[in-house]
Amino acid sequence: MNIKPLADRVLIKPAPAEEKTVGGIIIPDTAKEKPLQGSVLAVGNGTKDEEMVLKAGDTVLYGKYSGTEVELEGEKYLIMRQSDVLAII
Repeated sequence: MNIKPLADRVLIKPAPAEEKTVGGIIIPDTAKEKPLQGSVLAVGNGTKDEEMVLKAGDTVLYGKYSGTEVELEGEKYLIMRQSDVLAII
């Protein structure tokens, strides 16, 4: 992968959306809940005011509308600021 986040940004691979059925009815992709957790793949160096606490391999929780979605080689990723990450799990 050739993405290296800058400053206080992190690259996250969202967890796959859960496949749910309701009484035998399959929920379409457009109605699925967006996952709110993922794995950190790469981190920036931080800034002079904020050191980078996250590291590659961390599993994190983030807000529903956090980050910018990026697609690379058919895979979807999120780039967001470290401050948009709510917790490490």
